[in-house]
Amino acid sequence: MNKADIVDKVHNVLGSTKSDAERAVETVIDSIVSSLKSGDEVSIAGLGIFATKARPARQGRNPRTGETIHIKASRTAKFRAAKALKDAVK
Repeated sequence: MNKADIVDKVHNVLGSTKSDAERAVETVIDSIVSSLKSGDEVSIAGLGIFATKARPARQGRNPRTGETIHIKASRTAKFRAAKALKDAVK
């Protein structure tokens, strides 16, 4: 399933125009992204928790040359599934 499929599902449930459904899906995604950018967690009951995780700077190795390189510190997105989602997938 991709974003277009989700828009179709929302369109079928709401019964409004397809552009309204697309705006609704885009708004949800943009809200999640902006919250993660500001460092907040996003918790959706029954689905899970979106959060960010800090990765410290570290030394890595170029696999082609074997040269040691420095990898900068960064933040990455993380998702923890809710129990209801885990149980539904089983």
